[in-house]
Amino acid sequence: MEIKKIPNLSVDCVVFGYDTDTKSLNVLLIKRYLESKKEDEILVDDYVLTGYHVFENETLDESASRVLKELTGLTNIYKKQFKAFGNPDRLKNPKDLIWIKNENFNLRTITIAYYFLLKTEDVSIKNNVYKPKWFSINKLPELGFDHQQIILEAYEDLKIKCLQDPIIFELLPDKFTINDVQDAYQSILGIEIDNRNFRRKLINKKYIVSLDEKQVGVSKKPAQLYMFSKDVYDKMFQKNYLISI
Repeated sequence: MEIKKIPNLSVDCVVFGYDTDTKSLNVLLIKRYLESKKEDEILVDDYVLTGYHVFENETLDESASRVLKELTGLTNIYKKQFKAFGNPDRLKNPKDLIWIKNENFNLRTITIAYYFLLKTEDVSIKNNVYKPKWFSINKLPELGFDHQQIILEAYEDLKIKCLQDPIIFELLPDKFTINDVQDAYQSILGIEIDNRNFRRKLINKKYIVSLDEKQVGVSKKPAQLYMFSKDVYDKMFQKNYLISI
């Protein structure tokens, strides 16, 4: 049975990756390149988000997860659907029109945008057919379509979300130091955080569990390691929809 795609509905995926070595938040982008068939001329040469049409037999979430898996091979990654983009002119820049004509895309395509959180080290980009590359959120390359707008709006949503929910731990190793958590927050929020106040507040959280382990292979004094307990967090923050009247 042929799987049919919905011609004017797509998903676009902003893949955020945190690099624990450089302490930077990055976005995974794929190369968009097109040469003229008649003469040696480069028509399109930039980067875009990974995305594709939604299939008729799948939900939006399933479509986004499929697109991510095709690019990274990963499943069960934190994702959030954050906005629909449907500006009638979103695909009508000159180079986009060239690309769309070549790919036979629908000019009036509405896209549902998601963002995913992972560690850069979890993705193998070597020999990947999509030629993906990590870019710092603060140093994005030339982008196609309206993908710069999508990325920046995803980033703003991420900054708000990470202050509400413990999604920061999706970007960190299972075992981490307090400094690791602070570095990740500073990278996402773009601010400096007072070290002493942050440390005191974090270690008092019951869902931050102190381990009987310390760092290994470091030149300085090894720091205490911790882990995030989702079970404890979920028990502490169970939703209660009962209204006291």
